[in-house]
Amino acid sequence: MTRLLLALFAVLCWTSAQSQINLRSLEELGSDIGIQVFNQVVKTKPHDNVVISPHGIASVLGMLQLGADGKTKKQLTTAMRYKVNVVGKILKRINKAIVAKKNKDIVTTANAVFANNGFKMDDAFVCKNREIFQSHVRNVDFQDRYTAAAMINQWVKNETKGMIDNLLSADLLDSSLTRLVVVNALYFKGLWKSRFQPENTKKQTFHGPDGKTSQVPMLTQLSLFRSGSASTPSGLWYNVIELPYHGGSVSMMVALPTDENTPLSAIIPHISTKTLQSWMTMTPKRVQLVLPKFTVEADADLNEPLKNLGITDMFDTYKANFTKITRAEHIHVSHILQKAKIEVKEDGTKASAATAAILIARSSPPWFVVNRPFLFTITHNPTGSVLFMGQVNNPS
Repeated sequence: MTRLLLALFAVLCWTSAQSQINLRSLEELGSDIGIQVFNQVVKTKPHDNVVISPHGIASVLGMLQLGADGKTKKQLTTAMRYKVNVVGKILKRINKAIVAKKNKDIVTTANAVFANNGFKMDDAFVCKNREIFQSHVRNVDFQDRYTAAAMINQWVKNETKGMIDNLLSADLLDSSLTRLVVVNALYFKGLWKSRFQPENTKKQTFHGPDGKTSQVPMLTQLSLFRSGSASTPSGLWYNVIELPYHGGSVSMMVALPTDENTPLSAIIPHISTKTLQSWMTMTPKRVQLVLPKFTVEADADLNEPLKNLGITDMFDTYKANFTKITRAEHIHVSHILQKAKIEVKEDGTKASAATAAILIARSSPPWFVVNRPFLFTITHNPTGSVLFMGQVNNPS
């Protein structure tokens, strides 16, 4: 049986500033599937750095949904909770807004289908992907898997301004069986609305989840931030702070348990788009913020997380139904991969695609000290799209 190899790479994407309920609802549904994938990934990596792009996951699953039929399509639409064909016009508006030149933050996104030379695809699949996701078909020769992998990796590297290198190993490609590689690449560069001064960056102690400590550069500033506390349904309290970017529509949220003995894993399952919405009601106040300066790069195999969410048939040699991609051969997905990278420093964030932090109250103004594992999200607030979500256990 022929394999459809699918590679997902996510950086950061910025969505439309329009606030219509249909746009927001759709983006939240897309983000929710990505958040569920994130929850599955961190279960197996409680002490690792993890970075996921929910929007990137939704984009690749959306492209796959267009090619699926039967039970395979039903599983995808059930997990995603929307049909791409039905909401195609809305997705198209969102995807166009992502790359709008008027955006003050630098954002690019690109989708591509790399198809084996001579592989016949259904015209409707090709046209719909081009119309909704601006995804163009590029021909490669998978018989020469090393050259094919190099071509795909170079495309990703170009689309992410050099941040993501070597997405695909040639070993993942089968010279005789691979027919398609579907790729989503996203890139974001944003400046903080309130920048950290480099002279205030000092090394301080960071407490890892395994009890080990390390000295890491800590960004520090006293400024006006929206911050507050919330609790999980089981009554575990955690603290949240918002760091807006200069463009005005994108924010980073940092969350960490209030009690330093509460593990980050205790609050992560509580996070959803509804949770993120509730954080936006926090009151602005002057806060002394201490945040690690960090660079995190992480790979994730998404096969098992997606299977755990009920998307199983597309990975099965016999059950997969991608007849809307082609009827010439029976194809299935062999791999879904994501590689993401994020850099946080004094002037802002650069990401190509984490965990929890602590609130220490001293004197007025209050301190928000992120000196242990923390969770972060990067969200486009008008639409509710979660662009990145991550946990940072080791910022050094």
